[in-house]
Amino acid sequence: MAFSMLYGQNCAGCHGAEGNLGAARPLNDPLYLALVGADRLRQIIAQGVPGTNMPGFAAGAGGALTEPQINALVSDMLKRWGRPMQAPEVPLPPYDAAGADDHGSGPGQPDQGSKVFAEACARCHGPDGNGGDKGGSVVDPAYLALVSDQALRTAVIAGRTDLGMPDWREDIPGQPLTPQQISDVVAWLTSQRQPVVGRSSSSVEVRRSQP
Repeated sequence: MAFSMLYGQNCAGCHGAEGNLGAARPLNDPLYLALVGADRLRQIIAQGVPGTNMPGFAAGAGGALTEPQINALVSDMLKRWGRPMQAPEVPLPPYDAAGADDHGSGPGQPDQGSKVFAEACARCHGPDGNGGDKGGSVVDPAYLALVSDQALRTAVIAGRTDLGMPDWREDIPGQPLTPQQISDVVAWLTSQRQPVVGRSSSSVEVRRSQP
């Protein structure tokens, strides 16, 4: 039940020994923890994200962790790394596309998303998304084949604190991205995906739809 052992054995390999600078999203990010929430975080740890490299750690999903161990991971992550948002006057955007729909945003529009990318992202990732002085390519076929739609959305909202990527409040100075703009730029990014050789279209669609 010790957090250091549970995290070290199950999470550090992808998310970094201190919750950052791993191959996957940093978990020691208070903004991300506020965005995802305890219930969704527990679900992700327990069930994983089908079609991605995030496995389910619950015994019922093929993992080895008990429910109390998963609860201990969630509780300690929030205690150690979570804190109230420093700018509560800027509401958190909806975590996922379904939540955005519930809050009145329409489906993401790739043509509008290209305009958002040019204004908010191109200064780091290059005008065509192939990389710039401050950020790598976000349209690389291998990257887009591995990353889920939700991971792209989360990155746009929460940024990457360990890599210096700003969150949705700072992409355009003084003008936080709206939920619609977030959905639009994610739609543009996903429209850059290329067919995955050796996979059926149905399996690729399942991967893309997961949170």
